[in-house]
Amino acid sequence: MADAGSSFWGPVTSTIECCEKNYAYSSYIAEFFNTLSNIPSILLALIGLINVLRQRFEKRFSILHISNMILAIGSMLYHATLQHVQQQSDETPMVWEMLLYMYILYSPDWHYRSTMPTFLFLYGAVFAAVHSVARFEIGFKVHYVILCLLCIPRMYKYYIYTQDLSAKRIAKLYVATLLIGSLCWLCDNVFCEEISSWTVNPQGHALWHLFMGFNSYFANTFLMFCRAQQRGWGPKVVHFMGVLPYVKIEKPKTQ
Repeated sequence: MADAGSSFWGPVTSTIECCEKNYAYSSYIAEFFNTLSNIPSILLALIGLINVLRQRFEKRFSILHISNMILAIGSMLYHATLQHVQQQSDETPMVWEMLLYMYILYSPDWHYRSTMPTFLFLYGAVFAAVHSVARFEIGFKVHYVILCLLCIPRMYKYYIYTQDLSAKRIAKLYVATLLIGSLCWLCDNVFCEEISSWTVNPQGHALWHLFMGFNSYFANTFLMFCRAQQRGWGPKVVHFMGVLPYVKIEKPKTQ
């Protein structure tokens, strides 16, 4: 949200501003809460990555958690500067991440193994090139929603074929955080004028970051469980410090 305060980064060049007063706490951070709210996403992705490496899951899950971290860091850069280049460092990884989810979801039943990763890689590269020179605010949102919708049927199939109640609970947490986070994002956009007059700003976009950090973690954990089942690794859902769920596997000695 525009403000006349001093700015280290210069005039705003991004196509989107959220409902947070710019440079309210620091001349180096345009949207303070929207920037710092990405930190939990980085920490959760790091926890997931450590679990993947420790138990030697497939590399796709290492890349997935790393992509979550890259997206969160890109989002921090964007909200801290509100510059167009940094906005791309947020939006382009969003698309790349969804393409990676599509690969993980659909690749197990894809008969031509090289075609899917090749197509998705080229699609991501072309999008990045076009997005670097073109500004399309509504078009980007529509494109991103379509990619998300393409993942839903397969995610639902995994859910109905999973018998483990703990894994199903993680899937439900994934849906819950997605719905609550989306509601926070929607309210921050639609009711910004009213929210701006309140004594305390609930920081809907920052809450969106927080919920989506957990959303990505739950999605990754559920997909890791399903993939471990496909590989016959005897997955179990256990909890770190009795709170945060993660997947523990027992690979056969031949693997």
